[in-house]
Amino acid sequence: MQLLYKELALAAHPTHLVFACMGALVLVPAYPFSVIFMFGCLGPYITLQYGRETGDARFTALLPVARCDVVRGKFLLVACLQLFQLTLSVPFACLRGALGMGENPVGLDATVAWYGMGLMLYAVVDAIFLPAYYRTACKVGRAFLVAALPMALMMVGIESVAHIPALAWMDGTEPGELQRQIPILLLGMLVYGGALLLAYRRSVQNFSRVDL
Repeated sequence: MQLLYKELALAAHPTHLVFACMGALVLVPAYPFSVIFMFGCLGPYITLQYGRETGDARFTALLPVARCDVVRGKFLLVACLQLFQLTLSVPFACLRGALGMGENPVGLDATVAWYGMGLMLYAVVDAIFLPAYYRTACKVGRAFLVAALPMALMMVGIESVAHIPALAWMDGTEPGELQRQIPILLLGMLVYGGALLLAYRRSVQNFSRVDL
């Protein structure tokens, strides 16, 4: 927890914290909700870029912690803020339904399936971006560009689901439809947790070879 506190207090860029609050955008009518996930991916990129300029990796490595703890701190920060973003969006999604705002004409509504797909998108981006960054601990832009293409493709895929008749149940907000979407959420949670664990191990291996 001390590592997470250090990351939040000293390392996280303010923009990253603002982006973590973008879950509230589910209340905006006719808005592509997958953009919320993009904010959740841009936040870590901005924080790591900020850390490169401030020498955060070198500073943390000088503390009485192992190199794996340097990586663990960043992973805790990324995971906590991404999960906070999704959790924050839940009451706003419920409020959207209570206000009777209707279906989102742009793409997928903030349904149970949407949350599962969002976790999968985070899993893919984090699994590509973070280990790629820790190969050098400085080339942030190159690492993010590698992850940006699958992120964009998954965003398009998420929005397209609502326009495919056979998958219309994923866009439904009726109790029966939401219950049918639960396996997608569970799969997303499993994929997210597994991807973060694998990405952490790869990142530790990569970072152990970096000359700070």
